[in-house]
Amino acid sequence: MKSVVTILKSLAITLLVTTAITINGVASADEFSQYPFGSISKQLDQPTILAQQGAGGAGEDAAKSEVCLKFAADIDADLGDVIRAGCKPTLPQMSALMDNPLGNVAMLFTQFDFYRLKNDVNGIEKNQGVYTGIFQFPKKLNDDWNLINRVIWTVPSVPIDQDKVDALSTASFSPGTPGAPGSGALIDVIGGRTTGWGDMYYVGLFAPNKGVDLEGLEGKFLWGAGFDISLPTATEDVLGSNKWSAGPSALAVYMGPKWKVGGLLMHYKDFAGDDFDSNGAPVPDVNLTNLQYFVYYSLSETDSIGAGPNIIMDWEADDDDRFTVPIGIGYSKTVQFGKVPVRFGLEFHYSVIRPDNVGSDWEVRFYVIPAAPSALFKWMG
Repeated sequence: MKSVVTILKSLAITLLVTTAITINGVASADEFSQYPFGSISKQLDQPTILAQQGAGGAGEDAAKSEVCLKFAADIDADLGDVIRAGCKPTLPQMSALMDNPLGNVAMLFTQFDFYRLKNDVNGIEKNQGVYTGIFQFPKKLNDDWNLINRVIWTVPSVPIDQDKVDALSTASFSPGTPGAPGSGALIDVIGGRTTGWGDMYYVGLFAPNKGVDLEGLEGKFLWGAGFDISLPTATEDVLGSNKWSAGPSALAVYMGPKWKVGGLLMHYKDFAGDDFDSNGAPVPDVNLTNLQYFVYYSLSETDSIGAGPNIIMDWEADDDDRFTVPIGIGYSKTVQFGKVPVRFGLEFHYSVIRPDNVGSDWEVRFYVIPAAPSALFKWMG
């Protein structure tokens, strides 16, 4: 378990450090020799970074400057072409690329979800928190297809004391999938709190590298389909499912000039794992659907409003406890943080439908997402 955590930390640090170093123009020649990013001007406060004057003289420098200006004027320019021309992507270009869930961009999500759990029967309320880390990156398969990879790890903080559970030998509790509050928690009987490493997840989506133009809508339709898998990596019974689970995943999105509307569907069904937890209590089966729908409206090239709540359908629960359906609103902004484009966002979600037993009444989500074009990383090409 420690080795897995160490690898993930190293991967995250490598992404951030490599991105910062590369944008500073000092990446290793072996890794980025085909992308003349090292020739970029150090005038990083300018919206468009022009190539430095090279051996070709002023004429060559002027030609490159003109190319960079043309790229900067096209918010939808291929950033691989931008980088290969010795130019730097503008902040609006990076923001537009980050809007595309199937785009050629590497992103490291740092997301914090704060839930207010409520039992409608007796009115008891408790707080639950989940830190979710997501490393998303594309892998080019051929000229027509990409594999979009999402590696997900979680650190839940649930309102149940594992030591008290052990003492009472009661049933285990599963917080479900990323973005989902716990269902069936014994918060009425057992107080306290347990915080630790939760389950890990992988989502792989096979997607065409170009969207479908929609006539009359001035936008594109993008889609991807693949699979997901859940790994029982939780350090405590109450922090995970104790099951290996897998299922199909699919994503569809409309990308318009102002509106971005779509959804990511993930289904998990257990196929292996423990039948009993460490106390000998039965471990519940996993048969759960997580639909993250998103609706965003662009206020400017770097600002947007909207939200991406998670609808949870627990097919193992009773009818009255099966669905969690939130709606939400929020604001996000992409800024230049040092040399790296970073998106900051804050959203509020309210559950119009929630389980009668224990469900999320409302939720606050905060996220920070640094990003870099995948063209900077040779192994993604």
